[in-house]
Amino acid sequence: MSSAASIPHPSPSEPFVSVRGLTKHFVVERDVVGKPKSLLAAVDGVDLDINRGEVLGLVGESGSGKSTLARLILRLLPATSGSVLFEGRDVLTASQKELRDFRRHAQIIFQDPFGSLDPRMKVSSIVEEGMGHLGLSKAERRKRVAELLSLVHLPARAVDRYAHEFSGGQRQRISIARALAVNPTFLIADEPVSALDVSVQSHILNLLQELREQLSLTYLFVTHDMSVVNHLADRVAVMYLGKLVEIAPVDELFDNPRHPYTQALLSSVPSLTRTGIDRRIILEGDIPTAVDPVAACRFAGRCFRVQDRCRNHVPELEKVPVARDHFVACFNPASFAEVADELRAR
Repeated sequence: MSSAASIPHPSPSEPFVSVRGLTKHFVVERDVVGKPKSLLAAVDGVDLDINRGEVLGLVGESGSGKSTLARLILRLLPATSGSVLFEGRDVLTASQKELRDFRRHAQIIFQDPFGSLDPRMKVSSIVEEGMGHLGLSKAERRKRVAELLSLVHLPARAVDRYAHEFSGGQRQRISIARALAVNPTFLIADEPVSALDVSVQSHILNLLQELREQLSLTYLFVTHDMSVVNHLADRVAVMYLGKLVEIAPVDELFDNPRHPYTQALLSSVPSLTRTGIDRRIILEGDIPTAVDPVAACRFAGRCFRVQDRCRNHVPELEKVPVARDHFVACFNPASFAEVADELRAR
């Protein structure tokens, strides 16, 4: 990964980004000699493929490990174990020189446009900050900044203003322009609209869709909002307490969710579902801790279809899909129609 030209292009069947066994454990407590005594399994053995040109939505409740997974993929956090292959090269074992080159191809848009922009810098400096390794002259950088601001629908006069002079939606446009400054091919959008007013969110989502088409971008879109996923994603990966529990094309997931957790998420926004369920699934029980998890299904304590083996074994994503490209990690999956019948009988 020493230069852009040296990066091999995968075959059409090879994933653009391939995550295998990705794990991140944080030390919660150490013993008297400093050895880890208790661990928080924020991300636990995740396997995930992202195809070139697609938008993969990553959804789940707060604390499910979505943002941690996103940062591990970009090596903004050190992984405990696993691999992240970007166009065939492992990001986690890359040298510093290779890592710099990787970050010319992969960038992130953060959730908070108020905290992620330096208030002491003008917009021109914020956007061109990452261009230092592109070998551009000062005039070329200024021209590139103007092009980027136009691309995100901000006026050219914005270059000489500070971030605090802009609204939240405009600040997020600046963040997007900054991420695009090095001509990336892969963007991770980490809850990019959750801090914005509802009236502004659709404009940012439409902009991201527009940029995807114009620049042939690939997205990992992290969110807790199922309506956002329905609007933007091609496929959806559902995460619960550090584990992936379901992956499917967006239409298949909304038409035929199979994991009880996914069904509960979708039942909270019935206008999005086409499954006929007429009541919200209320999850009972406390959310378990990810500290020193036992060998069991993480969702067992809240699941309305729990079986005995769920409490003693860890379900993995099945290698055989339940439908077209639809994979579920559950010992007792059911269609939404079956679940609806069960709920009506109670």
